Amino acid sequence: MRRFPPERIVCTTEETVETLYLLGEDRRIVGVSGYAVRPPRVRREKPRVSAFTSADIAKILALEPDLVLTFSDLQAEIVRELVRAGIAVHAFNQRDLAGIFAMIRTLGALVGVPEKAEALARDLERRVERIARATASLPRPRVWFEEWDEPLISGIGWVEELVRVAGGEPIFPELAREKSAKDRIVPPERVIEAAPDVILASWCGKKVRPEKIAARPGWEAIPAVRDGRIHAIPSPLILQPGPAALGDGLDALLAALWGPEAARRLAAA
Repeated sequence: MRRFPPERIVCTTEETVETLYLLGEDRRIVGVSGYAVRPPRVRREKPRVSAFTSADIAKILALEPDLVLTFSDLQAEIVRELVRAGIAVHAFNQRDLAGIFAMIRTLGALVGVPEKAEALARDLERRVERIARATASLPRPRVWFEEWDEPLISGIGWVEELVRVAGGEPIFPELAREKSAKDRIVPPERVIEAAPDVILASWCGKKVRPEKIAARPGWEAIPAVRDGRIHAIPSPLILQPGPAALGDGLDALLAALWGPEAARRLAAA
C-alpha cells in the first residue's frame, strides 16, 4: 500500500464496493467488478475492470491503485499477477455471517474509518439478531437452497445461515460448512429423498427457471414442487457475502418463506 489510508482502491467483487459506499468512502474507489450493481449509481460512476475469475490487469495497473480488494481462492491468479506487479492486495475469504461482519470491520480499518465500520457492522448484526428472534417461534419449513443447477449445488455457509435466520431449516446443513462448490454437489435423488417444503434458487449469472426445476424427473413428488413453492432469489442479493445479503437478501428469503406481508412484519419486529 503506497499510503494510508489508501486513496485509490480497486474492488474485484461486489461486496467491498457496497460496503465502501455505505461507509461514505466511495470516493476512494477507482475501479470495480463488472458485477457491481449496488448502489445502482456505481454502474455509471466507476470503471469496470474485472469479472469474477478474470480481470483486466493492464487496466487495473493503469488506474495506479494503492490497494486492490479481492475475494476467495477463485481470484488467486488475479492476486498473483497484481502482487508480481508490485500492487498491494487484500484478499478477503469470508464464507459465513461472522466472516461478513469481520470483513466490514477489517475494510473500515483498512481505509481509516474503524468507528464507521463498527457502527455499520453492529447495525447489521442487530438486524439479523432481531429477525432471528422474530422467526424463532414459527414452524420451520425444510428448505433446499440451490446455488447452481448443473450440477446441483447447495447453498454456501452464509446463505444457509440466513435461511435459518429467516425461519427455514436447510435440508443439508452439513454441506454449509464446505467452502468449495465442488464439495456441495448434491445428486438430484438426495433432494427428492429429503422432500423439502420450499425450494429457493439463485444461479449466479444465469436466470432461474422455476418451471425447469419442477420438470426434473421425479421432482413432482417433492412437497415444494407439488405445492408450487419454488422461488428465485436474485444472485446480487444473496450470493455476495456482504451487506446486500444481510439486508435485501434476507428480506427476499423472508418473503419467499412467509409471503410479502408477513415478511414486512418480521423484518420490522
